[in-house]
Amino acid sequence: MAKGRRGKTGQFVRFDDSLKTVLAADSSTAFGAQATFRQLTDLIARGRVQPDTETIGRLRALRGHVPAAVRAASARSLALGHPPVELVSFFAGDTPEIASAALRAARLSASEWMTMVPQLGPVGRAVLRRRDDLAPDVVRALEAFGSTDFVLGYDGAPFTAAGELSAAPADVSPADDDVVAELSVIVSSDAPQPAAPDLAPAPQPRDTGGFEIAELVDRIASFQRARGPAAPPPRLRVVDTFRFETGADGTVTWTDAMPRGALIGLSLTAPASGTAQVDDVVSSAIRTRTSFTDARLTLDGAAALAGEWRLSATPLFDAATARFCGYRGSARRPRRDERAPRSVEEGNAEGLRRLVHELRTPTNAIAGFSELIEAQLLGPVAPVYRERAAAIRSLAADLIAAIEDLDLAARIEGDALQLRPAVMALAPVLGRIAEEVRSLATMRGCTLTIAPLDAALAVGSDDRALERLFGRLIGTIVSAAQPGETITVTAGSSGLDTALVSIALPRALADLTEEELFALDAEREAELPGAPLLGTGFALRLVRNLSASLGGQMLIMPGRVVVSLPATVAETLGQAATSGG
Repeated sequence: MAKGRRGKTGQFVRFDDSLKTVLAADSSTAFGAQATFRQLTDLIARGRVQPDTETIGRLRALRGHVPAAVRAASARSLALGHPPVELVSFFAGDTPEIASAALRAARLSASEWMTMVPQLGPVGRAVLRRRDDLAPDVVRALEAFGSTDFVLGYDGAPFTAAGELSAAPADVSPADDDVVAELSVIVSSDAPQPAAPDLAPAPQPRDTGGFEIAELVDRIASFQRARGPAAPPPRLRVVDTFRFETGADGTVTWTDAMPRGALIGLSLTAPASGTAQVDDVVSSAIRTRTSFTDARLTLDGAAALAGEWRLSATPLFDAATARFCGYRGSARRPRRDERAPRSVEEGNAEGLRRLVHELRTPTNAIAGFSELIEAQLLGPVAPVYRERAAAIRSLAADLIAAIEDLDLAARIEGDALQLRPAVMALAPVLGRIAEEVRSLATMRGCTLTIAPLDAALAVGSDDRALERLFGRLIGTIVSAAQPGETITVTAGSSGLDTALVSIALPRALADLTEEELFALDAEREAELPGAPLLGTGFALRLVRNLSASLGGQMLIMPGRVVVSLPATVAETLGQAATSGG
């Protein structure tokens, strides 16, 4: 999306944050990797993104996950603009087919071509020789390589005149790896090419005076007999146990298991991180510097280490300073009696999370492409299509919010919600949410009011979960308000250990019972602007379950909704942040 600011001269200076949008997209799937690769290539080719080390490195990291047909199409698209020499060099280092497409399509200055010619292989220079729009200096630079580009190397043992293999001399050097792969392009050229030398001393010609195919077949058979049968592939070693050590922060720093990359750098303090799921018992033990036994660990990915494990470890302390250094322990495969069958609820929650992941990727791509069209980053667009792109982006944002709600509900149901304890003051949290919901209140014609709050009133909760809870609850209630109504949010404390947040219900919801509120579905509210995509009932049930996960509860009372959470004091924030060292 294009944004701007005022420059020193008073003129409006525009800058482009489309790179941030592209890099933030999910590229873990095949579709996401292809979309990111094509978008990033287009932005660099059009000069909207600098071809620095980060962007070219991202393309290089994605190249192995993008099919050759998509990379070839991106290479051919370089003809639509004036790509920088760094991008052309990136495609020139790909397979011969893709490098040829890029070198045929790219338009560079003479100095840039002169810089690239020594870096190209024979196939790249062969493609450039067939272009008739290069400067004379570039043509002379290509001619300087002479017959070097047309020599076919051979790194095997030489053949004798009888066609048998002989011992290779000590001074034989390996041939250029690129030459053999690029022979097909050189041979297919329409221009006359010098004859390539033979792989070995030429065999004695027969009476016909030509080189017979039968002799070449005999030489190949002799080579295969001398090389012997191919070695069988190594069998995958089954790993049943391994040892490990961690640092003071719970990150694995050493292991005797192979491959080590599946464990080195793994944080045992995170209940679920990437391709590993760690038992909460481990993180609790690390915080209290105590030992743990038979904690559960599940690894995905590496075949030798994939599956379930049971971890046991004891803390390590420095003998001189008594400072905590980490853990040393071992892991084993669980016994048959330790493998509990997965419950139906856990299976359903995991299936819903997989579905949410599959929905999130294309939805993010739709939102990103609509934003590119709306901001005209891919070229001029008619106003009517820009309006449609803006509408698509708005609908995609609503769909993404619904997908996030489904993901949160699945994590709560599967007991996989990761929470980070923190001290959160309620006043700034409710203030930020009120600003975010202000536009919805304006659209509904109602007024949202946050009553003055005690600055010291705070709760012990995860920051992201707390904002999601009140953001979803206040947004749902405001979406049901009628023009002229006022939604008031108040907060206080009950005793010393409970914080209460009360939100007034609009007339449309005030007369409904708790069961009727939870039963409201999206079909009955489809015509209401700003209504939750999954329905008011789903949103309220999500808030109720999230409140319980945070150690509180949500109560439906006459004319209002009250959320209670464990209370603390905001002034203890600094002390709590420094007392753990």
